[in-house]
Amino acid sequence: MSLAPLPTRSTSSDDARPGGSLHFDLHGLATMEVDASAPTADQLSTMFGAFRSAAPAEHPDIVVKGAVENRSGLSVLEHELAYDDETVLMPHAGVQVIRRRGQWEVQGAGELLTTVLPILDIVAVEHGYAMIHAATMDIAGVGIAMPAAGGTGKTSTIAKAMRWADTAFMGDDWAFVSDQSELLGYAKPMFIKPHHRPIYPHLFEGVRKPLIPPALSGPVSRLTTIVHPAFARRPKLAAFSRRWSPEHRMVEPKQALQGKRISSRCPLRLAVFVERWQGSDVRLLERDKAWMAARMLGNWHIEMARHSRDVLTALGASGVLSLDEIFGRKAAILHTALDSSRIALLQVPSAMSADEASDAIVAELRRAVGQLADPGAA
Repeated sequence: MSLAPLPTRSTSSDDARPGGSLHFDLHGLATMEVDASAPTADQLSTMFGAFRSAAPAEHPDIVVKGAVENRSGLSVLEHELAYDDETVLMPHAGVQVIRRRGQWEVQGAGELLTTVLPILDIVAVEHGYAMIHAATMDIAGVGIAMPAAGGTGKTSTIAKAMRWADTAFMGDDWAFVSDQSELLGYAKPMFIKPHHRPIYPHLFEGVRKPLIPPALSGPVSRLTTIVHPAFARRPKLAAFSRRWSPEHRMVEPKQALQGKRISSRCPLRLAVFVERWQGSDVRLLERDKAWMAARMLGNWHIEMARHSRDVLTALGASGVLSLDEIFGRKAAILHTALDSSRIALLQVPSAMSADEASDAIVAELRRAVGQLADPGAA
């Protein structure tokens, strides 16, 4: 059998690239170097902008390149993969991942964020950290993590929680936790959607890119998910789509939150998993560490893009990565990270609007934070 050909070039991992490199240092737990001439450089510069570093790492954990290296003698898995002990080539996605000399290399001529993200989580786990999908904040030095599915109300809740005194933004989507019970923020750009208008009114003032009516957000979001893989192969088209898409607007946290303080790390003390349910009341239910660690692990996995999950599957199927080991280590980190935290499940009626849901979530978070300071409080 034969695999669909990819544009390749014979190269070594030490080849110099025209245009230099972009360097990123994520809280000291992972470093990344991106070929500045790679088609994905602009996208990664935007999404990892909070971690730009002027100094290159001596041996970066992740290296991103625009050219796919020609590797001979690869085994094949039907028409899906080609691989050897350190390489996975995914021809239909146009990407190749290589793990050699203690370093991950991501190669491809498209946008590579969804390939880099699972690799970053692997590197974090190898250093005693784990990525989670959660809204995060720092209230007077106390770390709050609110893991939830997309569309639950994380971004809306953040805006209202930021009105509290001594509250700092950490992130509304991704974060890291450590096996030392530390919460580390990820202040990437926020995706503001039409239903956020009542919550972020200043972002809708003046002449702005038109956004679709809130009622169409669901269908358009599903369509975007379907076409994303094709767009990712064409960086210029993808960049144009992001800029002019009527689905959302990308906004830096300082603009969205009007200058509120941004915190990078603090001890994790409260973890509340938020979900929508079909009941009519708001319920806060106590849970334990094992329950929360399992939910955080599963929520991160399902909230990644389909291609990100495919990357993990390919690494496991080829033997480049032991999935049972990496998932087991991540679960252990999450379990330990919750040692000093109060843990709860917050269920919010699915019939509530984003505005109503965020009001309910903020009210319950306020009570929970108050009980951290005064465990005897009702």
